[in-house]
Amino acid sequence: MNSKGNLIGLGIMAVAAVAVVGASGPIYNSIKNAQLQNAAGGEEITTVSGEAEGYGGPITAQVTLAGDRIIGLEITGSQETPDIGGAAITSLTNSILENQSLEGVEAVSGATWTSNGVFGAIRSAMGEETAEDSDQAAVQEEIQASGITHGLGIYSNGRLGPGSDDQGVGVYSFNEVAAYVLFDSEGRILDLEVDQLEVATPNYDGESMPGFTGFPGQSYNADEDHDAVVDTVLEQTEDTFLAQVESWQTKRERGSSYKLNSGTWTDEMDIFEEAFKGMTIDELQQWYDAYCSDVNGKPLFGTSENEEDIAKYEAFSDEDKAALDAISGATMSLNDAHGNILGAIIKAYDNRRPVEAEKIAKIGLGITNTGRLGPGSDDQGTGVYSFNTQVAGVCYNEDGTIAGVYTDVMEVATPNYDGESMPGLTGFPGQSYNADEDHDAVVDTVLEQTDDSFLAQIDAWQTKRERGSSYKLNSGTWTDEMNIFENFFAGMTTDAVSNWFAAYCSDVNGRPLFGTSENEEDIAKYEAFSDDEKAAMDAVSGATMSLRDAHGDILGAIEKAWENAKETNITVSPAE
Repeated sequence: MNSKGNLIGLGIMAVAAVAVVGASGPIYNSIKNAQLQNAAGGEEITTVSGEAEGYGGPITAQVTLAGDRIIGLEITGSQETPDIGGAAITSLTNSILENQSLEGVEAVSGATWTSNGVFGAIRSAMGEETAEDSDQAAVQEEIQASGITHGLGIYSNGRLGPGSDDQGVGVYSFNEVAAYVLFDSEGRILDLEVDQLEVATPNYDGESMPGFTGFPGQSYNADEDHDAVVDTVLEQTEDTFLAQVESWQTKRERGSSYKLNSGTWTDEMDIFEEAFKGMTIDELQQWYDAYCSDVNGKPLFGTSENEEDIAKYEAFSDEDKAALDAISGATMSLNDAHGNILGAIIKAYDNRRPVEAEKIAKIGLGITNTGRLGPGSDDQGTGVYSFNTQVAGVCYNEDGTIAGVYTDVMEVATPNYDGESMPGLTGFPGQSYNADEDHDAVVDTVLEQTDDSFLAQIDAWQTKRERGSSYKLNSGTWTDEMNIFENFFAGMTTDAVSNWFAAYCSDVNGRPLFGTSENEEDIAKYEAFSDDEKAAMDAVSGATMSLRDAHGDILGAIEKAWENAKETNITVSPAE
């Protein structure tokens, strides 16, 4: 047997040794050592260990080296799926030993995450820079642009499925995609950040999925241990309603718990974001139409078994196929029932407005969620409830001050709320709720949610900015008041914004204090202001709404945007 044959045989034995304790012993070790010495060819043998994240958990690698050649390899990934991840580990071990390096060894199709875990563990053992280290060390290339605008887009849709639970009750979810985008004077994307909130019925068996039983008084099947078997029926109370909404996490916040074919949702979205820089919205739409599936919105790499996808891919030129290599790690859809990412980016363009800055060093996107009890009940005594998603996109100067902030809120209420323009949700299909259809504070009917009405309700949701003049507050529309706050916060650091809120807003309801409140705590706090402080409040005199209450934690979204901020490097050149 030649040395490479010895190595492959040793690899198979090593894999078996991981799986079967009885395989290790004096005879096994003697054979193993003899094969290693033969493979080393007189070079010094060293053994190193490393670890990286696999699909199901950590993957460890014990690597035996002769110089820089890999001559021995033991991979342990006990939490990988045996048929997919386990098979991939065996295949990769053989390939790596045959090559005596990672060079030329490709990920196993269908087991990309496990493959990357194997590669990462080996690189870690050998002290090589990982992709994560490389990303952290990368310096953003400077972009020069004029006429910079920024936009925020929020796109909502419902999803039927995946399938039903073991009792035949459907699984459903709703999705809210948020995109914060910077554009130049020609409408080209300079930088962007996208995130998404997906919330499912509690019978969904994925462990990290945010869940929603419904509004207080509603109930739904629940798979509490995520084993695809219903354990109980959850009855929603006011306390559990607030707790569920507060616990919701976006797909970026779910981190490594939300894995896709080639990495996390974050990994794949980052690839798309990098690829979209420099495109106009029209060019992005054209790219999507040309290179993504007309069936499910996923990029086409020639792996789909759908006839339409196959025909579309086969019509690509060699240059077209090569161009897709730039996003080879991004396999998720840009527009399907999971969420319309493309639509959110287009909305951001439609909503864009100018940013005044000489240099933009960072951008951030923050999302918070709050539940609201009330206002009150309908004329039949059934409670009115809503949940709120607050989104803030922010760009920052080099000193960390805010160059521009763009905020919006999606508030969704039970259909017995009597406000005409409020987005509504009856619940998931199969649930029902009182409804005031003509908004006269009198219940007209009980709505029974169906698959069709569920999708239609979510499709009709509008943010507070989108509701426009129909959403009036004390001093104007919601948009008018929020614009005042946003202009006021420009030039402040996020800490300064938080400190201003603590100093000059009500500790009771989060509203700016102008000496008009009848609450004793508010009166005492305002009377402690100096004359200069009272005069300084004139800058926000047209903004009376709360920045942090049950209607929504807008301040929290701004604070999260700074926590999530990523580096960019945009120098603003004078307009020609």
